[in-house]
Amino acid sequence: MLCRSLANSTLSCDMKKHRNPRLLRLLALCAPLLLAGCDMALLNPKGQVGEETKSLILTATWLMLIVVIPVIVMTLWFAWKYRATNKSARYEPNWSHSTAIEVVVWLVPIIIIAILARITWVSTHELDPYKPLQSDVKPITVEVVSMNYKWLFIYPEQGIATINELAVPVDTPVNFKITSESIMNSFFIPELGSQIYSMAGMETKLHLIANHVGSYDGISANYSGGGFSGMRFKTLAMTDNDFQQWVAKVRESKKVLDKATYASSLVPMSENTPVTYYSSVDANMFQSIVHAPMASGMAQQHEGHAGHDAHDGMDMKGMDMKMEMKGAGTDAVAAPAAAANVQNGQPMTMAMDAGAHAMHAAGTAAHAHKE
Repeated sequence: MLCRSLANSTLSCDMKKHRNPRLLRLLALCAPLLLAGCDMALLNPKGQVGEETKSLILTATWLMLIVVIPVIVMTLWFAWKYRATNKSARYEPNWSHSTAIEVVVWLVPIIIIAILARITWVSTHELDPYKPLQSDVKPITVEVVSMNYKWLFIYPEQGIATINELAVPVDTPVNFKITSESIMNSFFIPELGSQIYSMAGMETKLHLIANHVGSYDGISANYSGGGFSGMRFKTLAMTDNDFQQWVAKVRESKKVLDKATYASSLVPMSENTPVTYYSSVDANMFQSIVHAPMASGMAQQHEGHAGHDAHDGMDMKGMDMKMEMKGAGTDAVAAPAAAANVQNGQPMTMAMDAGAHAMHAAGTAAHAHKE
């Protein structure tokens, strides 16, 4: 019965589809209109860098459409005009060249490419993420650390730190210093502008500014593992007074961020970490995180050298003992002196000299006995 009902419903749906093909086509054409309700962050910027990025995207798109739109239109028009049922279309099987067409298909793309090259060259330098923003307002510094799977924000000038919440005053340039505690990530606030990668053992930079009060989503734009989807934070753009109040609220927290807390609470992997405030933070916390991979590598290298040195020392002592024992076997008088040299830690060359003298003395005695 169940299979029969499913078959009947499928047949009914197929009949309805055949009955209303125009309705289905209309719905298919209207479906893209639903995208109009989506919030496209890149095309709805709230900061200077975002505005310039939007302008670059739209300018480049319109320039490329100068070629794309005519090609699409002509493709559809040619297919319609030279269809098999159109007997009035002129048939020219021997046509092979048109100077006008050659000029258009070569000259127009070359001009567009030249314009795009100029725009790209200028905008690449103007939107350089390492380039500080020009402003009469003193910038603030925020140190960013990507972790598994959360974001740590350190405010060195205010002496505070937060997890998964970033607050900035509007119309104030923000100088971001960015690194990673482990795997590579990408720090990105779409409505404010550019993204930049965070990498362990390195410090990257990004300069942004928020020109409108609001709350903006921040994400990791680079896949980094199982908790990647929840690696989000809120960017709160607020007035100067509200920012000072926010700083005061963070300072009321009973939590402090020192190296012990960082190692025990933040380094372990966690997903969907709630917003956390730290009323104080070690002054050199960020730099210690940046240099951590290098320090770890140097420690391992030092341990390796220590092991080699100990092994080499044992080998050298063994060589000394061998040489001295050899000398002791050939000359009973030289043996105590050679052993004393080794015991007192004197250089191997002295021990070798003692052995050589012993061997020479033994050879001389043997020669005299023979005579």
